[in-house]
Amino acid sequence: MIGVELERAGYSGVQIGVVVGALLAGSAAVSLLLARHGERIGRRRAYRLLLVAMGIAGLVFALTTWLPALILAGLTGAVSTESNDNGPMTALEQAMLPSVAGTRTPAGLFGVYNAVAVGAGAVGALAAALPGGRWLLLSYPVAALVASVAASRISAAVEAIPRDPAEQLPPLHRSKSIVHRLAGLFALDSLGGGFVVQTYLAFWLTRRFDADPQLLGVVFFVTGLLAAASFYAAVRLAARIGLLRTMVFTHLPSNLLLAAVPFSPNLEVAIGLLCARFALSQMDVPTRQAYVVGVVDPSERVAAAALTGTARAVVRPLAPLVAMPLLGGALAAPFVIAGALKCIYDLGLYGLFRKVDPA
Repeated sequence: MIGVELERAGYSGVQIGVVVGALLAGSAAVSLLLARHGERIGRRRAYRLLLVAMGIAGLVFALTTWLPALILAGLTGAVSTESNDNGPMTALEQAMLPSVAGTRTPAGLFGVYNAVAVGAGAVGALAAALPGGRWLLLSYPVAALVASVAASRISAAVEAIPRDPAEQLPPLHRSKSIVHRLAGLFALDSLGGGFVVQTYLAFWLTRRFDADPQLLGVVFFVTGLLAAASFYAAVRLAARIGLLRTMVFTHLPSNLLLAAVPFSPNLEVAIGLLCARFALSQMDVPTRQAYVVGVVDPSERVAAAALTGTARAVVRPLAPLVAMPLLGGALAAPFVIAGALKCIYDLGLYGLFRKVDPA
């Protein structure tokens, strides 16, 4: 919505790109700061500070079109471009969730968490279509205020176990090697996913099969529902075969389905393959999040979630830049490249971590 409103305000594509770049850069920079200093600040305090920044940034985007102010608001890292896996707030949430799991398994809690995030994002997308224009961005400070009230009631149990100040341990101590390897693998997976973002899928279906825009809307609505339902299926499967096996054994076939899409003989087969792919491809999301916070010490959870999340976010925008030259010729290439990179990720993940069990 921000990009649309900036275009209506008369900004050029370059200027809009600068604002979007500020959003991405702010998210990455604040995530890295959080990885280094988050535990010292305190998870609840850092979360409330981000909510304050979210409210202020939302006011800026709603009340002004002055470019420097918009850039500064974007650099707060509090305005997200995604409904889940969305930067510093997500890192804190993922670090805090295992502490309040209670009788529920952490994977089950992450399943609910992602389903709620995706559902809320869908509602937000529908709301963005309502009349009101830029004033709808006032929902940001309203949401921040409501969330701040809820955040004030978060239990102290979500904080890391206090360490002896004399130890002077860095944010990542025991699990540094594990987190760095995971971050590298997650970056490869995210790079692959960037080749076939939803915009490209819509373009490809339209160009290859002359698909109707209304039909595409229905298709992406259905794939969204399948992805949301897969969160719950992933939790049940993980209870039987474990987090890592669930991640790999569902993600690998989904990537093979993705690579097969451009070879579909007709629109019906292509849509069927995409639906089958989306029914599997998101099952690694709650299990991945639960695995990351499970293989590190409790005091390392913020740093682990922030670093692995940032690795995914930073590389994803690079893929479309590589894919654009391919649009004029081999339309199948982005699908094949994406499927191949993601398969390498799956095999590498299983090969390196099959003996690393979460706590």
